[in-house]
Amino acid sequence: MALDRWIALVLLGICLIYGYTAWFTMDGSLAPFMRRNPIWPSTFPKVLSVLGIVASMIILLGFEKAEPKTPDIDYRKLGEYKLGQAIGLLVLMVAYALCLRPLGFLFSTAAFLVLGSFILGERKWHIMIPVAVTATMIVWYLVQQVLGIFLRPLPSMFGV
Repeated sequence: MALDRWIALVLLGICLIYGYTAWFTMDGSLAPFMRRNPIWPSTFPKVLSVLGIVASMIILLGFEKAEPKTPDIDYRKLGEYKLGQAIGLLVLMVAYALCLRPLGFLFSTAAFLVLGSFILGERKWHIMIPVAVTATMIVWYLVQQVLGIFLRPLPSMFGV
């Protein structure tokens, strides 16, 4: 079986466990007044589990493959793939998570987007920086102002 189908099988198992938890265990502890709400805290996990199960089944049954133009990923030839980029992005994600609180959301996220696009091969700095800063500001505004979730925008040394 190809690597993508093995990954889909693992994800199917995770989605089944997640779905079981969302459908059968999360709603039991709801307060009586919340049982009449149209949307419960378990609604989004239920939707995610169903979508994950459907996507995993599509991959497992092979519906997404029209005509294979490239061979499947061969784990014996991992040295031929761009592992440096993948490992660089993983390291960058860990650094982003560690820098988020001390450096603030705005700087950390913009730097993550710029450095991530650099690792993936983009070299047009005059496009990368404005796009990263604009996307960061939009996400911060939506999360902070629209959703009302506090994100520390600036480094902690500014006391914000």
